[in-house]
Amino acid sequence: MKNKLLLLLIIPLFSFSTHKYYISLTQIEYVKKEKSLQVIINVFMDDIELALNKDYNIDLKLTTKNELENSDFYFEKYLNEKLSFSINQSELNYKYLGKEYEGDLVFFYLEIQNVETPSPLSVSNKILVKHFPEQQNVVKMKIDNKRRSKILTKENDKALLKF
Repeated sequence: MKNKLLLLLIIPLFSFSTHKYYISLTQIEYVKKEKSLQVIINVFMDDIELALNKDYNIDLKLTTKNELENSDFYFEKYLNEKLSFSINQSELNYKYLGKEYEGDLVFFYLEIQNVETPSPLSVSNKILVKHFPEQQNVVKMKIDNKRRSKILTKENDKALLKF
């Protein structure tokens, strides 16, 4: 009887096991005096590492002493393939400034220069959706004190941010 009671108490606990969330955040801020869009993207380190290792047949070994010396090459290549920005159907080129590790996150820094009027901004974000179909890519944009945000998915990977 004790075993049955214990089993009845334990089984429901398995239904509350840790669920892995697949999410990234892309923050875009327009800096008027510099006429630039400054972009910060954060993703979970293990997810981006898995995606790049599979896509490029490499072993990044992030945050270890054996990390690939040219990891930035692969990060930049991946972002160029999965992320794009445009205004009035004109593609914007961005500069990859680098990355930072913080806890279990990787922060990527990008800049789009010579932007006179950043609205409406079209964003296409396919980061990680190939390997994680439930991936959600949150895009937030700030111009002056106005903010817009969208949640992008594998099925809907484009957003138009109007101000």
